[in-house]
Order: sequence, then C-alpha cells, then structure tokens
Amino acid sequence: MNKAIVYFTRELTPEGLVRIYEALGRPAKGRVAVKISTGEAGGHNYLKPELIGALVKKVDGTIVECNTAYEGQRMETADHLKVIEDHGFNAIAKVDIMDADGEIRIPVRDSSWIKYDIVGDHIKNYDFMINLAHFKGHAMGGFGGVLKNQSIGVASRNGKGYIHSAGKSEDYRTAWDNLPEGWEDDPRKNDPFIESMASAAQAVHDYFGGDRILYIDVMNNISIDCDCDSHPADPTIQDIGIAASLDPVALDRFCLDQVFNLEPSPENDNAALLERIRQRHGIHIVDHAEKIGLGTTKYTVVDIDKK
Repeated sequence: MNKAIVYFTRELTPEGLVRIYEALGRPAKGRVAVKISTGEAGGHNYLKPELIGALVKKVDGTIVECNTAYEGQRMETADHLKVIEDHGFNAIAKVDIMDADGEIRIPVRDSSWIKYDIVGDHIKNYDFMINLAHFKGHAMGGFGGVLKNQSIGVASRNGKGYIHSAGKSEDYRTAWDNLPEGWEDDPRKNDPFIESMASAAQAVHDYFGGDRILYIDVMNNISIDCDCDSHPADPTIQDIGIAASLDPVALDRFCLDQVFNLEPSPENDNAALLERIRQRHGIHIVDHAEKIGLGTTKYTVVDIDKK
C-alpha cells in the first residue's frame, strides 16, 4: 500500500483548523455530521466550541454524538443535552444525539469479534462525516484518536457495550460483566476490545463510502485520561498541533509517533501516557486496522505551515 498523506500544522487556532481541513481537498457536502466528544460534565480537556466553531460553521455542520454506556451525565439524552449546553456547543451549531431515537446495525468487514456495528439511528440523516477527534489517553483503549471517535463515539449506547464486550453483549447494562478477566493487568487480554474498535471504525468508514468522510486529530490538552472522564488528570504534554488525513490509520499512527518520539523534559512529560498505552496495548488498534484494510500505518507528512 502506498504511503498516506498526513497534513500538519502547529497553529492551534480556529483558522488553523479551517486551513488543515481545506488542505485535505475533500469538501464536506450535503448534510454534514461533525463527530466530536462533547466531554463529560466536570471535564475540561475536550475540544472547545471557540476552537471548532469556525470549521463547523464553514461546512454548515451538525455536531453529532451518542449517549454513553457508563453511568454519568451523558448516559441519558436529556442529561447529555444539558452537558452539551453547559459546554457551549449549542451556541455554535445544531447538535444531534444520534441514538436518541434508536439504533441501527451496519455491516462490518472484519467479523472476528463483532458481527455488525450498532450505531445511532440518526446516522441515516447525514451524507458526510467530519471525524474531529481530540487525541489523548483513554482508560481502556490506551489512547483515543479518530479510530476511537469513530468506533465507540458513533456507536449507540448498546453499540458501545457490544464493542467493549467484543461481541458478547448487545445490552450496555451487562456489557461490563463480559470483559475478559485480568484485562487491566495483561495487555493482550484487551486485544478483543481493541480489534472490535478497529472493526467498528471500518464499518463507519464504509458506511460513508470511504470518500464522504475525513479525519482530523487535535493534539492539545493531552492527558492520560479521556474526555469521558469527569475528573481527568491534567495534561503533562505541551500542545503539539493539528493533523488531518483521508486515512484514519495513518493519522492515528502519526499522532502516536509524536507522543512516542517526544523528547522528555520537566515541562513535557510523556511517561504516564506511554505507560497507559502500553498497559492497554492501545497501539494494536492501528496495526489491526491496517491488517483488515482500513488504511496504512505508513505515511508522509505535509507541513502546511511551510507552504
């Protein structure tokens, strides 16, 4: 497979985000879904409305999310909408909880663990998706980038449980009883979940035909904890920039490389995040996604700041 192109800018501004979207050369058309994490109540590292607003307005997009499978302020639609309002997203765009009215199954190519992907029913209302992810750590996935944002993030509440349990439970209430024993201590026992995420991400990519979707990773406020954490650890890594690609595998691999190749310093400490990724075998998602044909881990970088 040829190398994918990853575009990069250090300009963490609304203008920088719009510029890197434009660099991809794939204009968002029709009814555009902008998939973000709206952030758990109490959290503070999520992508802020003032950063993403210019891009969302440019494409006349709707911010989309799905309810969570864990108990918190975003588990039920009404509560989730209140968090969204409190975080200021209603002020920049329409917001849609895609599984508020139900869910549908979409096909997967890799059925090693999950036999389909269960996503929010409202996905049918969109012609194009911008996967706008915040790159950071994650308690179970090791890290979260565009692959997680597209798998767990687009899955309905039951779909999230189905992925987390690697196909053992379609009910979010029983999914947590079906995790492999010892997964927190043995990274390899987490592989079924990691591989299920890759399969689900591919299903969403295929749903949009592969050419009606694009990928952006924002590397700021990088903590070991996900935006789904109501009390996340403070970032220990200085802001890096924004990267984008038409290949989600190459994009997440690029972001991982930025963290793994970082020169540690008192102001730039990547040790905790690297340990979190290793503990969960998180890097396996890009390798498995490449194996099943979603993309490639090989990339070339276009620095748009130098143009």
